Amino acid sequence: MKNKIKEMLLLQDKLNKMTSWDNWRSWITDKNKIISWKRCMYMEMVEAIDSTPWKHWKAIEWQTDIKNFQVEMIDIWHFLMSEILRLISIDEAIELIEKNVNQKSEIKLPINWNIEENLKLNEILSVFEDFIKLCFTEKEDIQYLQKLVKQFFICLDSCWTNFNSLYKLYIWKNVLNKFRQDKGYKQWTYKKIWSNNKEDNVTMQNYIENNDNFSFDDLYNYLLVEYEK
Repeated sequence: MKNKIKEMLLLQDKLNKMTSWDNWRSWITDKNKIISWKRCMYMEMVEAIDSTPWKHWKAIEWQTDIKNFQVEMIDIWHFLMSEILRLISIDEAIELIEKNVNQKSEIKLPINWNIEENLKLNEILSVFEDFIKLCFTEKEDIQYLQKLVKQFFICLDSCWTNFNSLYKLYIWKNVLNKFRQDKGYKQWTYKKIWSNNKEDNVTMQNYIENNDNFSFDDLYNYLLVEYEK
């Protein structure tokens, strides 16, 4: 597990250097844009919550998009690792994460939504809203990080995701993010819809659903082949 945690942290550091700049741990990018990992996290959590039927003005039969919710959690993980690495060393980060990966939650997102579940909406979403509250904490120390990481893994368990799934989905999303940058995402030259008439993330998802063991390079090379078709 330690090796996987370290791998993800190192990949995140590389991705941040690519998308922001080498000194990404400062509060601004090389283009003088403010970096707020906390804001990134709570905005992604809002998007995750939007995958549930919380809107009282919509049909009660509307179901939760669990897959999308889980993908939003991976986006949060990108930003959470960035916040951790901004404040502590990589060795401290590995230890902190390893201590909290096995958090369990008594509250689970309902797979099949119904009227009874709808009446428990506030209770169900409280786990995720508690994470948002922590993002507004001004104090930045190891105790703050401990609470933030712990709550993240509680949220992860609440949406039916464990550490192995987190790792697999993170590698997938990290590869895709790097691939997009390499192929001109910032310059608006990147093609998001590929020759199979599917978006790049769908193409990637199809691959990982049919392959249990893969590396960063395996995924990247697969995208290269599919992108050039």
